[in-house]
Amino acid sequence: MRAARYHDYGPADILVIEEAPEPHAGPGEVRIKVTAASVNPVDWKIRSGEARSLFPVDFPVIPGRDAAGVVDEIGAGVTGVAPGDRVFGLGGLFGASAEYATLSAWAAVPDTWTTEQAAGAGLALATAGPALDALGDLSGRTLLIEGAAGGVGGAAVAMALARGATVIGTSSPGKHAYLRTLGALPTAYGEGLADRVRGLAPAGVDAVVDLAASGSLPDLVALAGGPDRVVTVADATRAGELGVRHLYAENDPAVLAAGAALGSRGAYLPHIAAVYPLEEIARAHRDIERGHTQGKIVVTV
Repeated sequence: MRAARYHDYGPADILVIEEAPEPHAGPGEVRIKVTAASVNPVDWKIRSGEARSLFPVDFPVIPGRDAAGVVDEIGAGVTGVAPGDRVFGLGGLFGASAEYATLSAWAAVPDTWTTEQAAGAGLALATAGPALDALGDLSGRTLLIEGAAGGVGGAAVAMALARGATVIGTSSPGKHAYLRTLGALPTAYGEGLADRVRGLAPAGVDAVVDLAASGSLPDLVALAGGPDRVVTVADATRAGELGVRHLYAENDPAVLAAGAALGSRGAYLPHIAAVYPLEEIARAHRDIERGHTQGKIVVTV
């Protein structure tokens, strides 16, 4: 099959398009013929070697964790899905940027999403869902999301609103109009954040999700009133120092199905910042490596 791979750590230019062995669905998995795959910050961090202590690899590596496509092979024990079904979801840390990929968690693609939107939803939902779950019942509560304009941020805003929360989202000022379209109250991150948040929520915020690792975690703990009311998916180092819960994405099909249900109602439409063909995946990696992406970057296969 045709796949993007790299054979050593290095910059985006080490990515090559070449023939690779096809994967096959193991127990509890499905294989899809990939139509589009997501490009995420973790992909470049692994490729560059920055995250080698957390995520060791065996070369060569096909980057990408989440994708969308058409089921063409079903593993042992799998029910409720058939060849020809359009699904999106996640597998392991690698393998999505190729003609075929295996998924261990998936959901049907809602008719309201394009292929590219479906490809950008899996990891975003799988990250946002556990973070919100960790904060308990959000109905009637005010939630602050640090870094709300990214792909995970868009999913978190949609899911939190569906759970009855009022959402304040931080981003650069140029993305405030976008946050309003999501239904969040926007404010700028950085110095003076506490005062700006108090202006939007005089009674204070009840909980915080940190998606940015911007160095603001101590301020976020102070705003929330304690580390037990804060979750981060981005700042493991400071989380340990402050007693804040640090969570990773979970391959949970129930979370993906809940996100797809929101999508069917028009309550969650993944925002796609850029689309590249697989042959230009190095450009996609350079794009996301620059940071501050509004929504998701995907490659089509």
